[in-house]
Amino acid sequence: MADIDNRDAVTRESRTIMVALAGVIVATIALAIIGFCFLDEPDELLEGQADATSVRVSGKLPGRVREVFVKEGDMVKAGDTLIHIHSSLAEAKLMQAEAVENAASAQNRKIDAGTRSQIITAARQMVIQAQAAVTITKKTYDRMEALYKENVVSEQKRDEAKAAYDAAVAAKQAADSQLSLAVAGAQKEDKESAAAMVNAAKGGVLEVESLLEDQYLTAPCDGQIDQIYPEVGELVSLGAPLMSILKISDKWVVFNVRESLLNDMKLGDTIDVMIPALDKMSAKARIYYVRDLGSYATWRATKATGDWDSRTFEVKARPLDSIPALRPGMTVLYKEK
Repeated sequence: MADIDNRDAVTRESRTIMVALAGVIVATIALAIIGFCFLDEPDELLEGQADATSVRVSGKLPGRVREVFVKEGDMVKAGDTLIHIHSSLAEAKLMQAEAVENAASAQNRKIDAGTRSQIITAARQMVIQAQAAVTITKKTYDRMEALYKENVVSEQKRDEAKAAYDAAVAAKQAADSQLSLAVAGAQKEDKESAAAMVNAAKGGVLEVESLLEDQYLTAPCDGQIDQIYPEVGELVSLGAPLMSILKISDKWVVFNVRESLLNDMKLGDTIDVMIPALDKMSAKARIYYVRDLGSYATWRATKATGDWDSRTFEVKARPLDSIPALRPGMTVLYKEK
């Protein structure tokens, strides 16, 4: 009888445990269903990046960097002097051009008085000297060309020798013209030719002077020095970028957006963005640029049916208010609606 009572007690205890366990399970399921019904979907954030206009500074004078007047990070105004490029070749060409101009001007002044034997002799001497210069510079250029082909000297040295040779040939041609004028005498055509020679010589001077204007390069705009490429003493070639300037006043943010999200980011819309690096600062920006990035940025459909490819667009927006602390490269977030 005692055994039967013990078995009944164990059975009642087991039933009580099962009922309690079932109640816990039902309560857990009920809480899960309630939580799922009232759970808010997490906000989807679109990540972008801040950027600014970068202006590259370059010149048309090849030469050696003599001095750099700014450092990376410096703020500059339009017209501030940035760098000094020295070119001994350009200065030599200027001296030659000025000498040719002086000679042409002097000859033009004297031609009306007729040609004297001394003038003819002097013109012949100029031709002889010019020919000697052509011979020497031609030999120098031929040697530099041969050494350049053997990778012994740089292209810059070869080009300098070629420029010197071309200048000597031009001087020889000018001397030949002067000798022809002296021998032929001061005819009307000779006077016109002499005047033309003066104008041509002045043009040569102006050409070299325009090159030398780029000895001192100045800032084309207000901004901050972003990068400086050459060091003092380095050679720079024609048109090579020397430094870049960030136009701090011209900033924007850029996002790469899937086609399906463009309905909330239309051209001209004002959007709210957040900048994590600036203590999660909120700002408003107006969209001014939307462009397809091309087939390489297309999101391909993964289903055989019921799905489609989605292209990616580049969206740019400019902050409505000035944000001095916003720097190119900072992350900018946009909360999708």
